Amino acid sequence: MCRLVSFVTKFKRIWGLMRNVFPFYLSLLLSILTSGLSAAARPNDVPRLSSDLTPVGAERAGNASGTIPAWTGGISQAPENYKPGDHHPDPFKGETPLFRIDRENMQDFSGQLSAGHLAMLQRYADYFLDVYPTHRSAALPQRVYQKTLENGRTGMLTENGEAVEGVAEGLPFPFPENGQELIWNHRLRFKGTGSIRHISLAAATASGSFTEVTMTVWTLGLYYQPDATLESIDNYLLYFLQQTTSPARLAGSSVLIYESLNSLAQPRTAWVYNPGQRRVIRAPNIAYDSPSAASDGLHVSDMTDMFNGALDRFDWQLTGKREMYVPYNAYRVHSADLDNDDLVQAGHLDPQYLRYELHRVWVVEARLKKGMRHINPHRTYYLDEDSYQILMADHYDAKDELWRFSEAHPIVFYDVPTLWTTIEIHHDLQSGRFVSYRLNPRKPVPPFNQYMNPSRFTPQALRRMGRR
Repeated sequence: MCRLVSFVTKFKRIWGLMRNVFPFYLSLLLSILTSGLSAAARPNDVPRLSSDLTPVGAERAGNASGTIPAWTGGISQAPENYKPGDHHPDPFKGETPLFRIDRENMQDFSGQLSAGHLAMLQRYADYFLDVYPTHRSAALPQRVYQKTLENGRTGMLTENGEAVEGVAEGLPFPFPENGQELIWNHRLRFKGTGSIRHISLAAATASGSFTEVTMTVWTLGLYYQPDATLESIDNYLLYFLQQTTSPARLAGSSVLIYESLNSLAQPRTAWVYNPGQRRVIRAPNIAYDSPSAASDGLHVSDMTDMFNGALDRFDWQLTGKREMYVPYNAYRVHSADLDNDDLVQAGHLDPQYLRYELHRVWVVEARLKKGMRHINPHRTYYLDEDSYQILMADHYDAKDELWRFSEAHPIVFYDVPTLWTTIEIHHDLQSGRFVSYRLNPRKPVPPFNQYMNPSRFTPQALRRMGRR
């Protein structure tokens, strides 16, 4: 207690000396001092979620130049021409790019580009970013907004930041103050109560050749079940079941994961089914930097959904908020008219089908803790302020040299509504290879609020599914 009183006294002295003299440096100091501390709820700020902030805590106003508009509710309803199961029609189909960023002019925009984009532009002469008008289209169901508001009154990080308390169903921290809170917002953002997704994977060589792998993924979102509490879901965020459907040499292999909320209290639990052995076995290593199935080593477990899993191996520091060119409203690449053969090129996807916009993003640095191991000891994450979706990630190697670059290209699934990715791309900047995970254009897109029976997500069900 004496140490705490001494710390508070010294802090007050620093505050009095600096608040009128060095506001910028004071802000930086506060960010550093609070980056590793447990955060408290902010009930006094809750009214801001209906005034200057959006219901999830983003700045409601646009920027001073007008290049980022105000948020006015996003895309909360499906257009008349949409039918359930469709690949969602593009609400911005008639728009053309404002300008193009390529190798020749990249330095003019370097302040709004990630290290990964700068490296891609430098490496590939045929790579570019087409920049379109900005649309703050992110939207969520009203129930999620209400639960986020309630979390703003009660939500807290535990002392070590490895778990959350006092939250349910909504985003846990609408007033994020440090890197851990932002990553928790990403982990707990709304992705529906239950979903079936058909995924098309292409792990491309440096020359652009690939063998397509298809998968079906079932997800039961426990945290977002109506009236769920942290106690009622028994420390589980979601159940995840994935089965490979092609090519024939991989078909039938499956994985079942119980994703924990507090990984220190209960680590992630996983089982795999191998059709060659025709049995289910526990899989202790589907976490952190273990290689992902069918990715040819270009993707590791905690890169799924840009980041998932336990936070315990890294220190997380919020370095600020920036205006950046990021993937957004990716309806064109979401189209059912495009196959991987239309997209995959040497080194990258065909950039004419990708859309970039200027948005405000939170920037979080993740650095490996002393004594921990990971193939990427340093990462930089860029989180959309309107949804907390990680849109880009720079991954560094043991020499702190840029190694990999990841992008999430999101759309608003306006039938839910929620903003989530329709394609993820993970580039190896050293080998020239990449892997993309995309919603399969040849399959329907089922709604994300489907009833999913928990009995589907058991090792016994995994065994039965593999033997059909």
